[in-house]
Amino acid sequence: MSTSRFRRIALALSDAVESAHHGKADFRVGKRIFATLGHPDENWGTLKLTVEQQSMLVDAEPGIFRPVPGGWGKQGYTNVFLAKADATTLKSALTMAWENVAPKAAVKRRATKQP
Repeated sequence: MSTSRFRRIALALSDAVESAHHGKADFRVGKRIFATLGHPDENWGTLKLTVEQQSMLVDAEPGIFRPVPGGWGKQGYTNVFLAKADATTLKSALTMAWENVAPKAAVKRRATKQP
């Protein structure tokens, strides 16, 4: 997975925009960040997941997902190793992160559009 593919998947989510946080690309819905690129380096992305979502992904794909080191990881922030992530896995994880911060009305609209 390339950073440009990560970017395209993130920006395909409803109302998602790209901005910057501490000099790194981030992806937001409203003013809330759901993903970033480049932390801890250019090979990684970071997702804002719940602790339960993080546990599920790390258990299922330990070569792709890991908790962010330190206190942020204990809150659900999760690194994704881009080189090993396929598009389907990343889209699912980015969607979870987006749903965690998106306005409830946007999440509901997305749910009604799902087949």
